[in-house]
Amino acid sequence: MTPDLTNENGGIVVTKMNDLLNWARLSSLWPLSFGIACCAIEMMGAMASTYDLDRFGVFPRPSSRQADVIIIAGTVTFKMAERIKRLYEQMPDPKYVISMGSCSNCGGPYWQHGYHVVKGVDRVIPVDVYVQGCPPRPEALIGAILELQKKIETESLVG
Repeated sequence: MTPDLTNENGGIVVTKMNDLLNWARLSSLWPLSFGIACCAIEMMGAMASTYDLDRFGVFPRPSSRQADVIIIAGTVTFKMAERIKRLYEQMPDPKYVISMGSCSNCGGPYWQHGYHVVKGVDRVIPVDVYVQGCPPRPEALIGAILELQKKIETESLVG
């Protein structure tokens, strides 16, 4: 529920603290873009001028210490899984994960014939939203951002 910040009398605005905090958090998501393979091209396309994720308040950050969302886009190998876990642990709470593409969701076509591919990034870090496709279109990533915003809107930070 978005807090009512408009008041026709120009007086005091009254809302719940949870509603105000959740509105602020869902309106300014700062993802750490972690593009590993071909899904990263679609992620970059979603942040470019055609789809423009900036209008949703999504501003990519280069540092895990500044990010509250990590977008895993591509094939996760066991060697890369250690780095993903370290970056996730460096992110401040509350933090969210979007798994983008069938390779990061379930290993894609590579996990059956390769010994080096993790069968889903959810075996390394907890995932909040999955984006399906190989590679998923930028519209699918925008849908995942909207789904994550719905999840943030219903959370309770203040006891």
